[in-house]
Amino acid sequence: MQKVVLASGNKGKLKEMSEILAPYGFDIVPQSEFFSDEADETGLSFIENAILKARFAAEKSGLPAIADDSGIEVSALNGKPGIYSARYSEGEVQQVSDESNLQKLLTDMQDVADDKRQASYYCAMVYVAHAEDPTPIIGLGRWYGEILREKRGDGGFGYDPVFWVDEFGKASAELSKEQKNQVSHRAQALNALLMQLHRGA
Repeated sequence: MQKVVLASGNKGKLKEMSEILAPYGFDIVPQSEFFSDEADETGLSFIENAILKARFAAEKSGLPAIADDSGIEVSALNGKPGIYSARYSEGEVQQVSDESNLQKLLTDMQDVADDKRQASYYCAMVYVAHAEDPTPIIGLGRWYGEILREKRGDGGFGYDPVFWVDEFGKASAELSKEQKNQVSHRAQALNALLMQLHRGA
């Protein structure tokens, strides 16, 4: 098994990615085993932020690193929350959480008509062999859906309870682990990354 540090402290993300990557010989270790500080996400795109996080984790741990930057883009909100998905409710609540972000999205969407609620989850996944790797490997994924008016299901994390997936007729939070790992933005990006890693192996 090749040990790779995951540049995230998100337990849901760690679990999801470990399950997808384990069969390919990757032992995913959370960055919390090496350091507690976070990379400065100063990029203006998902790809830039993912590269910043991967380099930071590789430098701090001395291991190859995988980082993703992902979020939800809502057409009616001109692509918001976008790269700010994890801190969308910042400045409006004392402590930002998945729940506070989700509630802000529902509030911002309350006057949006049912046929104008299109959204997509987007993910940029980056692998660096070391902190100064000049050729980061990048995988991208996009998962289309719509924003519901109220939460459904208790699986997943983030905006999953209000993200409607038409092909299953369910919210993302109602999908089984297997279903989500087949179609999600993160699964798509990881698969794109794996294809390139195998090609270079």
